[in-house]
Amino acid sequence: MPKAFSELSESEVLALAISLEEEDGRIYGDLADRMRENYPSTTEMLLTLQHEESDHRQRLIDGYRTRFGEHIPLINRSDVRGFVSRRPVWLMRALSVAQARKQVAVMELESRRFYEAAAARTTDASTRRLLGDLALVEAGHGALAERFESDQIASGARAVEDESQRRMFVLQVVQPGLAGLMDGSVSTLAPLFAAAFATHSCRDALLVGLASSVGAGISMGFAEALSDDGALSGRGHPLVRGAVCGLMTAAGGLGHTLPFMISAFHVAFTVAVIVVIVELVIISWIRHHYMDTRFLAAAFQVIVGGLLVFFAGMLIGSS
Repeated sequence: MPKAFSELSESEVLALAISLEEEDGRIYGDLADRMRENYPSTTEMLLTLQHEESDHRQRLIDGYRTRFGEHIPLINRSDVRGFVSRRPVWLMRALSVAQARKQVAVMELESRRFYEAAAARTTDASTRRLLGDLALVEAGHGALAERFESDQIASGARAVEDESQRRMFVLQVVQPGLAGLMDGSVSTLAPLFAAAFATHSCRDALLVGLASSVGAGISMGFAEALSDDGALSGRGHPLVRGAVCGLMTAAGGLGHTLPFMISAFHVAFTVAVIVVIVELVIISWIRHHYMDTRFLAAAFQVIVGGLLVFFAGMLIGSS
């Protein structure tokens, strides 16, 4: 059963502080290892913080030995009520540089508050001074991170890291989402409009469109998730990619299916065609914005493909 922080003795508070510094240093090392390949400037900041946490730990150990002897009990954050649990870095399959910077800020704020609270309930003058000094150092880490970020911006390192982060976002989110949107928007055109022209029934067209969209979403989601685990390709967690791809596939098909909820067939058909045009323009813009494809070239490729599938559905439905 976890104890309240107010119930800890001074020796237990120091033992907890040592454990927290060990954990923080290990987390900074893990973050640095994850950032090393793509974000060297942020890695340098994290290694600096790791070194300082190691220094804090040694100062706390020296203080503990002076007052309480050689044996230091192992007290973890999970043993004390009020601490927020942290997910291990090695379990984070997708970790952005922004998430790493945010975690650093949260950790430093939590450490500062801990040392302030610990110093306030410590009676020994030397221990109180040590904890107060560490609280000031932890507060200074926030300024260090801000100063380091300013240096990154001035040197251009931040722009390089932001571009690397953008490439990771494109690889892990935009590409599977775009593949799903294109498949849903284009592949469902033929069955939807074939059913519409064959039956001239909005209800029949709606049912065929819903079945096609949902089925395509499930199929594309599984296909994307099972294509690779992201460990070597860097494409991120397979479940996230599968969910993004599947949802965008279903959304692409549902966009021009839902207009057939309108009971008037010609009105529903006209609205559906307008939605198809909007979908193809959106796909073209995404390819232009994220894939560095000229907008006219992207529009031509997407629209030609969409028109071919659309007319195929019309011809089949009218035959």
